[in-house]
Amino acid sequence: MQELLPIALGLILGGVLGFVRPSLRPRVGAALAIALGVLATVVTGEFKASWAYLVIDIPLVAMAAIVGLMAGQRTAPFAR
Repeated sequence: MQELLPIALGLILGGVLGFVRPSLRPRVGAALAIALGVLATVVTGEFKASWAYLVIDIPLVAMAAIVGLMAGQRTAPFAR
């Protein structure tokens, strides 16, 4: 249940990355994925057990961001 927050944050990040210039997306996406992964670890309280949860949460945010970006790009032609 605690993994829903990183997934949700990643999907939101992916949606926001659709508005960022394509040349900046990798840098902005990586920086925000790290920040949001740390945020998810802290908010869920997993850091109290171990900071090793960052190894799970950061890639989870990044993968969900990629899925969110791809979904946004695929549905964009239908929004017009």
